[in-house]
Amino acid sequence: MKVAIVNLGKIVTGDWREPYAAGDTILTENGRIVSVGTASGAEVEACDVVIDADGATAIPGFIDSQIHNTFGDYTPRQKTVGFLESYVHGGVTTGIGASEVHVPGRPKDPEGVKALALAAQRCFQDYRPGGMRVHAGSIIIEPGLKESDFEEIAAKGVWLAKAGFGAVKTPYDYVEPIGWAKKHGMITTVHTGGSSIPGSSGIWADHLIAMAPHVSFHVNGGPVAMPDEDFPRMVHESQIALQVCTAGNLRTTLLLGDMVRAADQFDRFLIATDTPTGSGIMPLGMMYTITHLASLTDMPVESAIAAATGNNARVYGLNNGFLAAGKDADIVILDACVGGTKKEAIDGLRNGDIVAVAAVITDGVPRFVGKGRNTPAPNRRVRVTQSKIVQDFAPGAH
Repeated sequence: MKVAIVNLGKIVTGDWREPYAAGDTILTENGRIVSVGTASGAEVEACDVVIDADGATAIPGFIDSQIHNTFGDYTPRQKTVGFLESYVHGGVTTGIGASEVHVPGRPKDPEGVKALALAAQRCFQDYRPGGMRVHAGSIIIEPGLKESDFEEIAAKGVWLAKAGFGAVKTPYDYVEPIGWAKKHGMITTVHTGGSSIPGSSGIWADHLIAMAPHVSFHVNGGPVAMPDEDFPRMVHESQIALQVCTAGNLRTTLLLGDMVRAADQFDRFLIATDTPTGSGIMPLGMMYTITHLASLTDMPVESAIAAATGNNARVYGLNNGFLAAGKDADIVILDACVGGTKKEAIDGLRNGDIVAVAAVITDGVPRFVGKGRNTPAPNRRVRVTQSKIVQDFAPGAH
C-alpha cells in the first residue's frame, strides 16, 4: 500500500537534536516511509490512499516501552479487554512488554519462565491489536536460570530480559544473570524504586549500578520512587537508560527531566506508562507525561515527544520512532482540540492540554482518520481525499 499525507503544518521528527523536518508531505510504501518533505503531484496521485492533514501536525507514533501485556488484548489486572487497541487511539503505535508478570499463576521455574517468554513472543509476532506492534516475551529472571538458558532463549528469538520480580534473596543476585542476558544480545530491564506488588523487592541506585542493565524501568517510581539522592548517581555514575512512567511519581519525573538535560544525557531519558497496573489503564498516558514535562518545566515539547519516540527506538534498537526515509511508517497526526485555547498541537501540549489524535497510521496502514475516540475532536478537518482501497478509514463514533 502507498499512502501520502499532505498539507501538514508541522512534521516533528522524533529526534530532539533536529526536531522538525521541512516540508508538508510524507510518502509511505509497503510499511516504510519513502520520503519526508515534498512530493510531486504525480507521486501523490500514484498513492492508494491520500490523507489531507489540513495543517495538522505529524509525529512518530508513541513507543510505550513499558506495558504489562499478558496474552491477547486483555489485562487480568484490570479485567479489561481491548486496552491495547484503545492505546492506539491515544497515539501509541508500539508497545514493549515488561514481561508477562501479570499472567495468572505464572510459572517461576527455569523451564516455565522460558516457555512463558517464548509463547508470548510468538503470540505477538504477527498479532496487531488495533494496529499496534507489540514486542512481547521478556524472560523474567528467576533463581535457577543458567547462562545456557539465556543462550537458548535468545537463539529462539526472545530478546528482552526483566529483573525485579524473581524470588532472589537480594537484588545483587541479578548481577550475574543480567550479564549473561547481555552477553547473548538481549536488552535487559530492571524494576526500580520501592516494591510494586507484594513479594517484590525495592531496588535502588547501588543495586542498579552493580547490575548495569540497559534500562532502569520507572526510575521515577513504579509507583514508589527511590530516594532523591540516588538520581544524580544514576545520571552521573552509569550509562543506564532512565525511563519515567505516567504511573510513577510526578515530582521525580520533573526532577529527572531537568537533571538529564543539565548533564547533556537526554538520549538516555525515556517515557513510558507502566500500565495496566494498579494505577489503571491509560490510553493517553504517554501524552499526559509529555504535557507534564512541557508545561511544568522548560523542556521543549519536541524533546518530550522524542523521549516518547526516537529515544525509545534508539535504546531498544527499533526501526520506528522517527519520521525519516527508511523508517517504519508509524505516524500519528495531532491537532489542538475543538474548544481549547490553543490553535495547534505543539502549543496545546506546551499549555498542558491533551490534544486531538486525528489519525494513526501503523506499518503504513491507516487505522483511523478523522478523530480518535479517546480525545476531543481536532480543530482541523483531517480526512481521506483519495482512496483506491475499499475502506473509508473513518473511526467509529464516540
